[in-house]
Amino acid sequence: MNITLIIIGMAVITCLIKAIIFVMGDRVVFSPLLKKALGFVPVTVLTAIIVPMVLSPHGQGLELNWRNPQLIGALAAIVVCVATRRQLPTIFIGLLVFFGWQLAGSF
Repeated sequence: MNITLIIIGMAVITCLIKAIIFVMGDRVVFSPLLKKALGFVPVTVLTAIIVPMVLSPHGQGLELNWRNPQLIGALAAIVVCVATRRQLPTIFIGLLVFFGWQLAGSF
């Protein structure tokens, strides 16, 4: 019950903030520093979601070993990203390595 109330409360607060900004329209002017800081929010949120999934996929502590397909896939994606600086090959190779490693580990 508490989790439901927390989710509803977060939804209400999020809607209120977005509604206020939408209603205020052009009268809300963000400083250049705030605009720059807001540009980092998606990267930060994505990192906060992905890193725990890669390092602790089962939620039982760090799994820094070769049997962790998420870690191997992420390392492959990092190598491809550094080498190519292109998103599509990074995603494709990362997923290919992840699924291949997971499939190989199931035999």
